Parts: sequence; structure tokens; C-alpha cells
Amino acid sequence: MAESTAAESEGDADPLDSFRQFVAMPRDVLVLSVAMFAFSLGFQMTTRYVPEYMRVLGAGPVVVGLYKSLGDLIGAVYPYPGGAVSDRVGSRVALTVFGFVSALGFAFWLVAPGLSLSLGPVTIPGWVWIFVGLFLVQAWKSFGLGATFAVVKQSTEPQHLAAGFASTETFRRVGFLLGLLAATALLAVTASFVVGFQAILAVAIVFAVAGTVVQHFLYDSAADTIGKSFEGIAGIRRDLREMPDPLQPLLLGDTLVRFGNGMIYAFVIFVITDIWQLEATVFGIALGPAAFFGVLLAVEMVVALLSMYPVARLAERTGLKPVVGLGFVVYAVFPVVLITAPPDPLVVGAIFAFSGLRFAGLPAHKALIVGPAEQDTGGRVTGTYYLVRNTVVIPSGVVGGLLYGFDPTVAFAVATAIGLLGTGLFLVFGEEFPAYA
Repeated sequence: MAESTAAESEGDADPLDSFRQFVAMPRDVLVLSVAMFAFSLGFQMTTRYVPEYMRVLGAGPVVVGLYKSLGDLIGAVYPYPGGAVSDRVGSRVALTVFGFVSALGFAFWLVAPGLSLSLGPVTIPGWVWIFVGLFLVQAWKSFGLGATFAVVKQSTEPQHLAAGFASTETFRRVGFLLGLLAATALLAVTASFVVGFQAILAVAIVFAVAGTVVQHFLYDSAADTIGKSFEGIAGIRRDLREMPDPLQPLLLGDTLVRFGNGMIYAFVIFVITDIWQLEATVFGIALGPAAFFGVLLAVEMVVALLSMYPVARLAERTGLKPVVGLGFVVYAVFPVVLITAPPDPLVVGAIFAFSGLRFAGLPAHKALIVGPAEQDTGGRVTGTYYLVRNTVVIPSGVVGGLLYGFDPTVAFAVATAIGLLGTGLFLVFGEEFPAYA
């Protein structure tokens, strides 16, 4: 405890801080951390497999692309009405309601194959209910992004911001990794993808309900301020006008990089399960394409976990800009490298390991976003930045779906071209945060 306090007083950060301080957290923070861990497991177990689920249920590339775009739209829009609801009913009730709504969304996904309906000449396919579930699943995620950034900024010295974000990312992505491993195991032991994914969804429901119950009964929100500063459209306009100038080239480059990534994000699994139908044997266990995809994502996450903190520390010597640029480069070239690679398990595994390096630049990226903000405006600056970026990226899924339906190679190549354009603009015009210069 004394060592932890000393570290905090120095404004430093350690990659294991999240774990060392876990048992010493204030009860409310601990409760919310447990809930976030539970939902992270559920989200990561399910979301990367939903496009394949839709394909098996009969959805085409354009429909899958629309699903991705709708998810981006929800991610951009939900935090604002979420804050308004929290104002009216209180954070504890709002978090509980949104937690159960997310669990209900997983349940819609679970029963979707059996909900195909015929109304006269009109047939409603099962994949339609995936869209209904999407609106519900995203509910719990409508809180926390801006607050997380602001807390890290307020508790960490400027020159250690990247390391501070590496600590929080480490804790969250361990949940992601465990979720992926659990999903891989379930897919490996079930007879078909649909049965396996339904088992994954059942586990996700259990995690979502458990996390919601824990936060409802143990979380005391008397001193909480989540959502109480929501000021409506006028506040959004003000925050857009007041966004720090150094963020503009970063926002432009980041938006283009994410647009390219959004074009192919939902279709990466199709390369493994549909185009290549890639199978592999891992530790003596024969894995089908869907289960092997889980292994690939786990490899990506392990590389992310191992590289984030060392690279964040490296940024303290080289500056944030080169590290962020590295992450952008990996984001940009991954699509074309993957689609043109030979369908060999070892080669593809190496490509996903390379893809994990894009997360190495994420802590530095977050530090570069929140660094220029005034001390008490980190949450607002972050919220504005992500609102703009996520809104512009919304059409990327549909664009990617249209191109994928025409030719998958074209879709992935265009995604890389857009990503490289954004990377180049950032490297030429992006500004360094003075604390790292």
C-alpha cells in the first residue's frame, strides 16, 4: 500500500498497477471494475463472431456492412441520451437498467436463428433480430469513456500519461483475452458454429447479469457524478469550437485510419472462415476455421498486452508522435497484408501477431488526445474527439460491404489506401505533446 501511494505521488505508472491496486480500491471503484471486467469478457467473446453468425443465417456482405455501420452510429450517439437518462433516474438505477438491457440484447442474438417469420409473402429472416439485439447490447457501453480519460489525466504527470493509459488498457485487455480463449474453447468442442456461438452467447448473458447484479447491490452512487454535466446540443457545439488546435491533424489522420479499418473489420473473419476455410492444429487439438479465428485474435491480444507498456515507456524517450504513427501504420497495412497472404496457419498467425502492435500505440494515442486539454476538461475533450471521429466513420461498414460484395481484395486494398492516407497526413501535420518533446 505504501509503495502504491509513493508511486501515485510521483505521478508515475506501472503496467501491473491495475492488478496491485485491485484489492486496495475503494469499494465503489472495485465494484465498477468488476462489472466492467464482466462486460468486457462478454463483449469480446461475442462481437467479433457476430458477422459470421449473420452470414450463416443468410445475410450478405452489404447487410453485414450495415450492421457494422449501425454499431458505429450507436457508439457515437448513445453516450448523450445515456447521460440524460442518468440525470433523471440516477447513476445506480441507470447502470442497472442498461446492464440488464445489454443482457437482453445477448439473449436476442441467442434466439435469432429460431425467430425467422413468414408474414404472408414477406419473410423476416433470423438475422434481422441481430440488429434488434445490437441496439440493446450496446447500452451498458454508453458510459465511461470520457470519465476514464479524465481520471487518468488528473492522476498522472503529463510525461507519464502514455504509461498511465497502458496500465488501464492492460487490465481491460486481459478481460478481452480471457473472453477470446473461452470462445475458442467453446467453438472447438461444439458440433457446429451456430451451436458453439449460442453457447458463447449463453455465457455472455451470465456474465452480463452477474456484473449487473454486483454493481446494483454493492455500488453506492451517492457521490457519483456520471451524466450530471450533460448540457445537450449547445454543450456539444461549444466543445467542438473549443477543441485544442493540436488535436485537429491527429483527429483527421485518426478518422481516415479508422475509416479504412471500419471497412474491413466485420469481414476479417470471413477471410478465415469463408474464403480460406482455414483449419489448424494447435497443441495437438484440431480446430475448425471459427475456433482458429479465436486463436488468431488471442495471439493479437497477447502481443498487445506484451507490447503496450514497453512502447509507452519508449514514447517517453522518442515522443508520442512516432509511436502513434507506428500504430497507424499497422492499422493501415494489415488489410492488404492479410488478403494477399498465403492461407498458411503460421503465416496468418504471424500477421495477427503483427496486428497486435497497433495496440502498442494506443496508450500514446490516448495521451496525445487528452494531453493538450486543460486539467479539468479532459473528459469533454475526449468525448468531443470521439464523437467527431465515430460519426464520420459510421458509413465505413456499408462502404466496405459494397466493395467486399464486388471483390474482397478490392475492399481490403482500398481500406489500406485510406489508412495510409490518414497516416501520412498525421506524420506530416501532426503535433507532438510538449511534455514528450
